[in-house]
Amino acid sequence: MSAPHAALPSPPSGRPLIVRLCNMVGDVVLGLPALQLLRDQGWSLHLYGKGWAPKLLAGEDWPCTVRAGSLGERVAQLKALGATCRAQDPSFDSRINTLLMPNSFSSAFEPRWAGLRPAGYAGDGRSLLLRPAWRRDPPGHALEGFWGLACRLSGVTAPPPSRLHLRVREQDQAEADQLLAAQGLPPGFICIVPYAAGDVDGKDKRWPDFPAFTAALAQATDRPIVTCPGPGEEAVAQLHPAALSLPRLSLGTYLGVLKRAGLVISNDTGPAHMAAAVGTPVLSTLGPTKPEQWRPWGPQNRILQGREGRLWPTVDEVLREVMA
Repeated sequence: MSAPHAALPSPPSGRPLIVRLCNMVGDVVLGLPALQLLRDQGWSLHLYGKGWAPKLLAGEDWPCTVRAGSLGERVAQLKALGATCRAQDPSFDSRINTLLMPNSFSSAFEPRWAGLRPAGYAGDGRSLLLRPAWRRDPPGHALEGFWGLACRLSGVTAPPPSRLHLRVREQDQAEADQLLAAQGLPPGFICIVPYAAGDVDGKDKRWPDFPAFTAALAQATDRPIVTCPGPGEEAVAQLHPAALSLPRLSLGTYLGVLKRAGLVISNDTGPAHMAAAVGTPVLSTLGPTKPEQWRPWGPQNRILQGREGRLWPTVDEVLREVMA
């Protein structure tokens, strides 16, 4: 990551800042170090994101406003957030007061329409809406991109942390532990995440051999295998009969379950980053996904991709890595 373009003084404690979060769970998790840096530099964060964001970040105690459905409602929300922050800091309107984690045009247009002063990376035709629009660093990991935003705003030049640290709310961990105890699952089980939304360059992000792998894993280990399908993912879970299904968990409870797992085996999807953020080792099966940009962050994690021209790893390759 290159140095910030301009060194800004560290703000006094409590200076309010609106932060527009990304729309995907994994992106928000990878933005955690940036949010924590801003907090440590004295910014008082007011997060603005999707409906699941407050549950995902409940352990961090940041206020989080859930984005409304219509454009007009979202602009009204941002105006109200601005009024709240203005009451806390008379200089709110004279400085950068909104940081944009997404790179979309709409994420810049809405706060500008609401009378805010957003900053973020240039691109997507939004440079004229930003105050300022920062040049993006050379391509690297998504976490480093989010970290660069926080560094520029705070005037810090430092590498990102080597690990993620996401606190699980005590109530969510207690609910997860109660659920696991009711199923007779002690800590150390294996959690599989055979789900993934979207594609990369038209190629599915779901490992096609995941069902065969789960069957082979059940024959190779005595450890319980667990999977936690979300809404609409139940049909995929049924392809893995060797795994105990714990469906439709809240994100907070899901974090608590992931924290008790001994290993998470996952496609390129949000729960892989959630698991890494609570300290659980992750083995990520990646096909078309670029690992240099989206691998789970942290030295405890491993990735496997195809070799010798293959897009995906084989069942035996992943099983050997697990048993190792």
